[in-house]
Amino acid sequence: MARRILRLILALFYLVAGVLHLLRPDPFLSIMPGWVPAPGAVVWWTGVAEILGAAALAQPFAPALRRAAGIGLAAYAVGVFPANIQHFALDMARPDGGLGLAYHLPRMVAQPLLVWLALWVGGATDWPLRRRSPLS
Repeated sequence: MARRILRLILALFYLVAGVLHLLRPDPFLSIMPGWVPAPGAVVWWTGVAEILGAAALAQPFAPALRRAAGIGLAAYAVGVFPANIQHFALDMARPDGGLGLAYHLPRMVAQPLLVWLALWVGGATDWPLRRRSPLS
């Protein structure tokens, strides 16, 4: 039951993020590392990927599709990590400190947890919550 609830919450999170990528790309473009080619297209396609991943993760009928969505969204979270680092660096360089450490440090710690959560709610892993058999 907890896995299903968290799966739906994560799907909603990615749906909202995806829609924001499409409707309001400027904040995402502002934190894009300079080495990323075609940043506008990258932001647009990442929004599409988030929406499709959310839909696949939320659907109740195809566990294999949910598993693929979990793996895809985990890979996505790894892929956008450079933008999060860039955002952190840009904010810390601002005279006012931008959003500050109270925002950025938890966000950096949450990124690996988000990767694990996508894998867990998608059914790609049970670690570390799987039960050990008495014979293990």
